[in-house]
Amino acid sequence: MVNCNPETVSTDYDTSDRLYFEPLTAEDVLEILHVEQSKGKLKGVIVQFGGQTPLNLAKALEDAGIPILGTSPDAIDLAEDRERFAALINKLKLKQPENGIARSREEAIKVAETIGYPVLMRPSYVLGGRAMEIVDTQAQLENYIETAVRVSGDSPVLIDRYLRDAVEVDVDCVADGDDVVVAGILQHIEEAGVHSGDSACSLPPYNLPEDIIAEIRRQAEVLARALKVKGLMNAQFAVKDGLVYLIEVNPRASRTVPFVAKAIGAPIAKIAARVMAGEKLKDLPTIDLDIDYIAVKEAVFPFNRFPGVDPVLSPEMKSTGEVMGIDKDFAMAFAKAQLGAGMVLPQSGKLFVSVKDSDKPHIVPAVAKLIEMGFTVCATGGTADYLQGQGIAVERVNKVAQGRPHIVDKIIDGEIALVFNTTEGWQSLKDSEDIRRSALVNKVSYFTTASASLAATEAIEALSVRKLEVCTLQDYHKA
Repeated sequence: MVNCNPETVSTDYDTSDRLYFEPLTAEDVLEILHVEQSKGKLKGVIVQFGGQTPLNLAKALEDAGIPILGTSPDAIDLAEDRERFAALINKLKLKQPENGIARSREEAIKVAETIGYPVLMRPSYVLGGRAMEIVDTQAQLENYIETAVRVSGDSPVLIDRYLRDAVEVDVDCVADGDDVVVAGILQHIEEAGVHSGDSACSLPPYNLPEDIIAEIRRQAEVLARALKVKGLMNAQFAVKDGLVYLIEVNPRASRTVPFVAKAIGAPIAKIAARVMAGEKLKDLPTIDLDIDYIAVKEAVFPFNRFPGVDPVLSPEMKSTGEVMGIDKDFAMAFAKAQLGAGMVLPQSGKLFVSVKDSDKPHIVPAVAKLIEMGFTVCATGGTADYLQGQGIAVERVNKVAQGRPHIVDKIIDGEIALVFNTTEGWQSLKDSEDIRRSALVNKVSYFTTASASLAATEAIEALSVRKLEVCTLQDYHKA
């Protein structure tokens, strides 16, 4: 095992026969491998279990004559290289959001205008969605290029049409070159545009139609075969208006693999490692995806340790851990996941709502349900008008810019028990930052997407009528 991070379980002394605690650079890793080769024949190295960093080393290792076990470096590059991958997608007749590549500021403006705002911008070959941003206007695009990234021929910027309000889905597969097994299909609770590491997600999907799930499975299998994957592959899809779009493919283990393995009770990483070493899936234990319970993954965030950071979710990953809630139904599993992540869902009190225009119709059922359960509601201007128009009793409250007493005062005074706050566009994101910040500091439960707000409402209702039950993971697997 070669690792440079003392925080990971892979650096425990009983995980591997030999641990090299060295930087993950081509030079250091090659030195280590030459030491290993001096002790006997080196069968090969596995680069699929360490995220993006070892994938970036694969080509240099192969060029130095080191055998790469599992998916070939060329297939890895095919999935990473925007132009090669687009050609493969066209050949397989799969859908991708319209996209383009820019190697200069002028090119970026032109591509964004062709695709149409909003666009999702990101540098190529990055970790954790670093410097990814949803851009709504040319002014914001120019600011992004000035402050966030260096755009050049060697480091182009990738620009995609942003699928607003789409449902994102993660798929983990194991393949051996012939057979493909889909190990997990996870539906994100936050809409597309929130980094997959930060989004809560549900296994199996909690409200996707069966035909959409079948189509996602088909596309994942087609991709794994086309890329000649040996070992693990993660694919991310977005579902919008009944159509399935492919967002990206990573020919490696993703951060969801440990969650999927625990949820379904199958040693996915071990099976994948044996496949990479040359065994066939048909000779290994079967992976059964058919479970009769729901597992919800929720991200854990370090916002309370970073005063001044806006706790809104974005394409850039901010979480530092995750928890899992399991139950027979989605609402209770989501409630358990929230408790595990330190979010205490209130059973009564005042709800504050301030949501972007496109979310207003979606949020009404959640607000109505909470009023039915005894909550009172307050909202800022536009949201208050909309809710009143829907026949919902709501108290009007000032935005921060409208003068005191305003919503942040109410949060600090302990009047607010729950916050639903969604925004879009640069300015409104800045304007509402104080709301999210004060909710966090004052330990008020808050949700920054409409879909998570709806899930939280279901969970609050479930907790009001049922007691929390605790079972071991093994009890669920046996059932």
